[in-house]
Amino acid sequence: MGVGRQVPISLDGVRDKNLMQLKKLNTALFPVRYNEKYYADVLASGEFTKLAYYSDICVGSIACRLEKKEHGSVRVYIMTLGVLAPYRGLGIGSRLLNHVLDLCSKQNIAEIYLHVQTNNDDAINFYKKFGFEITETIQNYYANITPPDCYVLTKLITQTQTKK
Repeated sequence: MGVGRQVPISLDGVRDKNLMQLKKLNTALFPVRYNEKYYADVLASGEFTKLAYYSDICVGSIACRLEKKEHGSVRVYIMTLGVLAPYRGLGIGSRLLNHVLDLCSKQNIAEIYLHVQTNNDDAINFYKKFGFEITETIQNYYANITPPDCYVLTKLITQTQTKK
């Protein structure tokens, strides 16, 4: 690749017609299998779930679920965020996460969180760069992977005034 050459990264929503791309990415990226509830949540989340394309090749995704809290506010749960190994380090994961953080800010959603396996230092460091903090450790969260423990990483989003 030539110096300074920008390869376009584009994001696209997940719909019935491209849901299989997300399923294939998840199989390649994650040590767990996702059920139909996960994919129903994906389709229901609208703009909060995106596929990432690098030169028109689907190489990553972020999938979120919107959760209503007891007092009526909404928080976002990042179910999955992943980029295929050969495409990591190109800003694709950052682009996906920034897309969701921007949506949270625009929609006055003050909290976003996720679970990360305790030995996944790359993911933990990635999220910490964006201001996420470890807020909880859950023992035996994962049923079929080692280690079974996870951290809950949470980011409280300060609301910005919408630009006129």
